[in-house]
Amino acid sequence: MKIFYKLLLAFCYFSVSLVFAAYPEKQVTIVVPYPPGGSTDVLGRVLAQSMSKDLGQAVIVENSGGAGGTIGAAKVAKANPDGYTLLFHNMAQASAPALYAKLPYDPATDFSPIGMVTDVPMVLVARKDFPAESLQGFIDYVRANPDKVNFANAGVGATTNLCEVMMKSTLGVSWVSVSYKGTGPALNDLLAGQVDVICDQPASTLQHIRAGNIKALAVASKERISSLPTTPTFSQSGMPGFQLSVWHALYAPKDTPKPVVDRITKALNNALKDPGLIRRFGEMDASVATPAIANPTYASKFLLTDIERWKVAMKNAGVKPQ
Repeated sequence: MKIFYKLLLAFCYFSVSLVFAAYPEKQVTIVVPYPPGGSTDVLGRVLAQSMSKDLGQAVIVENSGGAGGTIGAAKVAKANPDGYTLLFHNMAQASAPALYAKLPYDPATDFSPIGMVTDVPMVLVARKDFPAESLQGFIDYVRANPDKVNFANAGVGATTNLCEVMMKSTLGVSWVSVSYKGTGPALNDLLAGQVDVICDQPASTLQHIRAGNIKALAVASKERISSLPTTPTFSQSGMPGFQLSVWHALYAPKDTPKPVVDRITKALNNALKDPGLIRRFGEMDASVATPAIANPTYASKFLLTDIERWKVAMKNAGVKPQ
């Protein structure tokens, strides 16, 4: 009887493999759960372009922003598990359970993780005419002017918001939190001088920093980054030990057939070897994941661990799920 079941399972797997052997036969969509122009969007478009070379089909990005990335994530969680709708999300995928009491999906069980993609440091930037010229100057200004600084974020649960929450908890200060439906709209208001600061990734802020339209106060990395060599780290500027980088990963809906997951994983790893992607990621100080972490096993374990990490961090910061 055991031999019969083993043969049956082998036959079923072989049959499924044959059905999906031609994948992909049409365009693949990667959902980025934020509006165009933000860091995750920029990185996602670079990844899509490189993956299309390996898959032999167009890979497009569809922006589905709002609610800190949860609207786009919910869309993919409910999508047909055939490999044609994927999710490119950042660490907000892990922090969502600590911030939202009633998520329309479970990040831990409603996806088939494909693999890690990149890790990017956060940068605190201010409008060009903000009184402070450094992180310490910012801290002093906030303490002297409680609830007068407008701190922008891309929505509750977005990485910009997570950085803000951790900064506020560490410093024990008070400011006005201004939420948007994505990094793009938040940066537009920062450039216009409507808000004072935002904590975001170089992918969306670097061009504006170099143009002199906004100014970098500090980077939340262990060491200074190559794209902003004169900008000190948080640890060097008044917040010892403060580090925060943003990881990004690729997901398919749960129950996506293993042959399809395997094919997407192969395409992801080949994309991460693409010289064009490596160059573009490097320009944004974004690391490139190695095969050791760009795979379903590692990504699944990492996600579960990070979900628990953010639950503890938000609890310690006094943040309750809304």
